[in-house]
Amino acid sequence: MAIPLVVGFDGSEASLEAVDWAAEEAVRHDVPLHLVHAAAPDHDTAGRIAAAMDRARKNAPPVRLSSEVLHEDPASALLGKGRNAFALVLGSRGLGELDGLLLGSVGLAVAARADCPVVVVRGAAEHRDGRFGTVVVGVEDGDGSGTALQFALREAHVRRGRLVAVHAWSVPFGVLSEPPPPSGYATEAHCRPPAQVLDDALRGRAERYPDVPVSRQTVEGPARQALLAAAADADLLVVGAGRRRGHLGLQLGLVNHAVLHHAPCPIAVVPQR
Repeated sequence: MAIPLVVGFDGSEASLEAVDWAAEEAVRHDVPLHLVHAAAPDHDTAGRIAAAMDRARKNAPPVRLSSEVLHEDPASALLGKGRNAFALVLGSRGLGELDGLLLGSVGLAVAARADCPVVVVRGAAEHRDGRFGTVVVGVEDGDGSGTALQFALREAHVRRGRLVAVHAWSVPFGVLSEPPPPSGYATEAHCRPPAQVLDDALRGRAERYPDVPVSRQTVEGPARQALLAAAADADLLVVGAGRRRGHLGLQLGLVNHAVLHHAPCPIAVVPQR
C-alpha cells in the first residue's frame, strides 16, 4: 500500500488552500491523501472534516481520501504522521495566528523537525494552480542538495514542466585565504566555478528525467534574493535542509527561513538523506 501524502488542516482558509494543493499533488503522484486535524477532545470537528473532504473531492475527484482527528498539539500530530508520509503539506498560517505573521508557528516547527519533505502552501492562486510549468530548486556547493534536486526533478516530471536550478555565490571580502564561513546556498567564487557546482550537482540526476528541460542560473549575490526572484515565475520552490549535529531536527539556516516566510509560491523543504 502506498504511503500517503498528509495534509494538516484546522478550518482556516490557508489550510483549505493547502488541502486543494495536496489533493492535486496526490493525484499527480498516485498516492492516497490523508487529512489530519488536531483538536481538543471537547471540540466538535465533524463539520470541519466534512468541509475539507468535500473540498478535496471537488478539486481532485480521483484522489483516495481518508481523515483522522488527533487530540494533541498540531505540530506533534503532523510530525508523528510525517514518519510514514510521502510528504507533509500545510498552510502558511492557521486559525489563531496573528495577521502579521508571515509563517505560522506550526508551519515553522514542522518544517524544522519533520523526517519527510514539508510543503508550505503559499502565494496567489496562479502560483498554487500550476500555471507556470516551472519548479525552482536551490543548489549549494557540496553534497547537501542531492535529495532536494531529486525531489525537484520528480516534481517537474509529474507536472510536465521544467526545472530551474539556482546557485548563488559571492566573492568574499578581505583576504582570499581567510574566507568567511559558508552561508547555505551562497558559496565563494574562488572555491569552484559556480557553473561547475550546478553541473556536478545535476550530473547523474537530470539524466533520470530526460523529459524535464533543465535551466541553470548562477547568481552573484545573496541566495535568498536569487531564490525569491526565480520563484516569482514558479509553481514550486524546493530547498534542502541538513541534519543538525547533536540536535533533533534540521538545520534550516537563514536562507531557508527567509524563503519560508517570503516565497511567492508553495515551498518544499526536503531533508537531506
